Amino acid sequence: MPKSLNSGSQDDGHVIITENLCRDFGSTKAVSDLNLIVKRGELFGLVGPDGAGKTTTIRMLAGILEPTSGNAWIDGISVIDDPEAVKEHLAYMPQRFGLYQDLTVLENLVFYADLFQVPKKDRPARMEELFGFSRLGPFKDRLAGALSGGMKQKLGLACALIHSPRLILLDEPTNGVDPVSRRDFWKILYELLKQGITILVSTAYLDEAERTTRTGLMSNGRLIEVGSPNYLKSLVKGVMMELVPSDVAMARKCLDRGNGILDVNVFGDTLHVRFQDKSVEKVARDSLHECGVRIISSRWINPAMEDAFLSLIPQKIEGRKIEG
Repeated sequence: MPKSLNSGSQDDGHVIITENLCRDFGSTKAVSDLNLIVKRGELFGLVGPDGAGKTTTIRMLAGILEPTSGNAWIDGISVIDDPEAVKEHLAYMPQRFGLYQDLTVLENLVFYADLFQVPKKDRPARMEELFGFSRLGPFKDRLAGALSGGMKQKLGLACALIHSPRLILLDEPTNGVDPVSRRDFWKILYELLKQGITILVSTAYLDEAERTTRTGLMSNGRLIEVGSPNYLKSLVKGVMMELVPSDVAMARKCLDRGNGILDVNVFGDTLHVRFQDKSVEKVARDSLHECGVRIISSRWINPAMEDAFLSLIPQKIEGRKIEG
């Protein structure tokens, strides 16, 4: 056990600590040597494509999946030594939360209150609070199966919070949810953060990483880099230009790496071109001219989280799910 946890508590302000945490599935290393600290009261994001190890990490932290090696502590409790005790300290919301489609919104909340043994005298106030922040009050008598995707996610979060946990583990909670519902869901997370609740959320949407206190970039089971969004973006070397070419595919082909061009990435109908320095811009313009590609517009920009991720991940990730 790390020295900071010898007392069995987390008075140092660390809610989650992992030490060389690993999980193998046969010959596949889903998570490798994960060393992570999540501080009390922060909103920590795990960001990466499908298969990066985010879900496996969260399931180990929730005490649901046993690590192959290493260890993790939640509020000073080891997930290996006492996984059941760990579960009492947190709320875990998987990608597909176990709502009962043939029960109403209120009946689902009552069911989870029974499951978590919430005292009946505390339930009315807790229900009112949950209906308040989720805005599900007008729909309390509607069947869960009749809710929209975004409303189901809100109900899932409300059910997970019924026992007033101080730590929430959310596994891609906005996956497949429309943009408006995604925005509303994050508003709820900010409200929970103001209440002092610690949140760890995994996502494949890099724009959501901009909203975290700190973010860990994961790839192929490994934690590549950790820091605030601004810190991660500051690690991107060189200077960056956003180009709108007349032919994106041809422009991407022409602007290959080399001659001071560090990388080129496609974002819709635009290119983000990273140069060693601003003097290389002329090389890019000349290359595009030779390829018959016209530049509709261009401007110097600061790197976004998408740029940081693509720059910091050391190897090319095929079939990745990266969405802005």
